[in-house]
Amino acid sequence: MKIYLVGGAVRDKLLNRPVNEHDWVVVGGNHEHMLNLGFSPVGKDFPVFLHPETGEEYALARTERKSGHGYGGFSVNTDASITLEEDLLRRDLTINAIAESEDGALVDPYGGQADLEARLLRHVSPAFAEDPLRILRVARFAARYHHLGFTVAAETMALMRQMVEDGEVEYLVAERIWKEVSRALTEPDPDVFIQVLRDCGALFVLLPELENLFGVPQPPRHHPEVDTGEHVLLALRNAPAELPVRFAVLLHDLGKGLTPEEVLPSHHGHESAGVPLVKAVCERWRTPKDLTALAVGVCEYHLHCHRAFELRSQTIMKMIRSLDALRRPERFENFLRACEADARGRQGLENRDYPQVNFLRAAREAAAAVTAEELIKQGYQGAKLGQALDRERIEAIAKIKDEYSA
Repeated sequence: MKIYLVGGAVRDKLLNRPVNEHDWVVVGGNHEHMLNLGFSPVGKDFPVFLHPETGEEYALARTERKSGHGYGGFSVNTDASITLEEDLLRRDLTINAIAESEDGALVDPYGGQADLEARLLRHVSPAFAEDPLRILRVARFAARYHHLGFTVAAETMALMRQMVEDGEVEYLVAERIWKEVSRALTEPDPDVFIQVLRDCGALFVLLPELENLFGVPQPPRHHPEVDTGEHVLLALRNAPAELPVRFAVLLHDLGKGLTPEEVLPSHHGHESAGVPLVKAVCERWRTPKDLTALAVGVCEYHLHCHRAFELRSQTIMKMIRSLDALRRPERFENFLRACEADARGRQGLENRDYPQVNFLRAAREAAAAVTAEELIKQGYQGAKLGQALDRERIEAIAKIKDEYSA
């Protein structure tokens, strides 16, 4: 029985990047061997075991054969005679198909090191086409390593396009899609993830509401980049690397895809028009409730944020209440970050000052400082207490407005 370090740990060591996880493959072993060594089996689909001391994953060398559609349609063979080269052959990319033996020697039968040097994301074998999830993985790796100069190999992009045309992407389940999307959005260049999905045609299948934004014009005086889809990519590029913020930015302008052609490039009312689309995407991908609430809030109120200094104090209070900002200040902070990324996601305006963030943050804090205790002492109760609270909070916001106007 021989054990090899494989996958991301080897790849990132060769790229001189931090290694956060170690995955191991066991050649010449079987289920009984692993149990006798004290390993604990995990999962039902694949022969994976946890090390008794480190908790790291050790998988028996295996081959896979397509037996259905989508990510889970495989039959797995873990016979002890399966070689390391056979196991590596089933992997997605050549840069992930390099193994390291216990003495530090590299086993690289499919040219992974050469592709690392060439900065290429290239599939190992035609078996790549058997798993549509790999399209999202390639797009995610492109987003992770774009700043190092990596691109998708032409032959791999062609294969991904063929997979989309064959309808394989349609078999992906929501949980798998969301897992890849959520990881990709926190990579250094999340816009590259979207661009790769566009290039192979998968975005139209996975997120047609976003695909529909490309080619839709906006007023050049507000959006020098003009194209709405390109604006979303720019906004993603300017968003902080936090999943809730970037997810909200990804979906904030979906309503512009519904604007009638005869009124373009104006998009009056696109915020409210986009809310049902955002909700539909979140339901389709089964996104966490808190992320859904933030994405809906950013879609509905991002123009309020941009126009904050023009709004009446009552309107600001209504927005704060609708966003549940008094009870959930962290969500409101993410709302402000997403709106700032939207404002900076405009060609040539990436570094423009955005004072609305500080103003609305101060307005929320002023409103939150008004509590019911003093009003109750004054005899307010029931509906009149709620009305008095609103009135006091609006006055507190008005004072902040006066300070910022001075």
